[in-house]
Amino acid sequence: MTILTKTGNDDRLDDEKLMICLDVDGTIVNHQGLMSARVREVARAVVKAGHEVVISTGRSLGAAVPLMTELGIDHGYVVASNGGVLARMRGEDIEILHREVFDPSLALAALMRQLPNAKYAVENERGEFLSSDVFTDASFGATSKVVEFDELLRSKAVRVVVFSTDATAEDFGQAVHGLGLSGVTYSVGWTAWLDIAAEGITKASGLERLRTELEFESAQTLAVGDGRNDIEMLQWAGRGVAMGQAPEEVKVVADEVTASVDEDGLAIVLEGLLQG
Repeated sequence: MTILTKTGNDDRLDDEKLMICLDVDGTIVNHQGLMSARVREVARAVVKAGHEVVISTGRSLGAAVPLMTELGIDHGYVVASNGGVLARMRGEDIEILHREVFDPSLALAALMRQLPNAKYAVENERGEFLSSDVFTDASFGATSKVVEFDELLRSKAVRVVVFSTDATAEDFGQAVHGLGLSGVTYSVGWTAWLDIAAEGITKASGLERLRTELEFESAQTLAVGDGRNDIEMLQWAGRGVAMGQAPEEVKVVADEVTASVDEDGLAIVLEGLLQG
């Protein structure tokens, strides 16, 4: 059941083609990384109907592309690494359209002083992952290479990941916010997990670049997500929908709140688009 929180938008698409921007973890797939048959079926139907379905994720490109294939997107776009990478899929070919690289050294040094026991990983300009410890996550789409911390400081980054097992997400978030990191964009996840990108780079910035290129009006954009790294995307979209399990700070910026990922909240939204 879709709960309206701000607007009473008509859910039907009619004959208008939309740019539909979908978060992955907690939206397309559950927290075990599984996609329900209901979500898969309706997403494929929306793609087949001719709408521009864009994967918009904190995952790196290598971890996002398999989801596109599963959703039936063989020609389409993906915003990966929280806006740091914009790519186009054409059959089996992947073309990098834009990659936002930054110097992570100041942020990493400040974090290491505050969180010396955390694990650190850098996605570099070649899409490789370097880490300070044995640290590989499904969102990387690749196995990380363990290096000295000084090498992380010298690297150019598209994405930096920090993971701590010593604190709750709330405690971790307070520690990070207290550092006053500058020159970067960052978001704290569901766990004690931090994603860092170049200053001003978010899912929304990547999607806006794509929206302009594809010549969609802002009113023709729909975004669905559940995480703190989705806040800017939900604010950016003509219609922003938060998943039911999203934190309150995510729900409050959305136009609507749907059911949780375990209740197929995304499927409910997409099924509404196909009615009419």
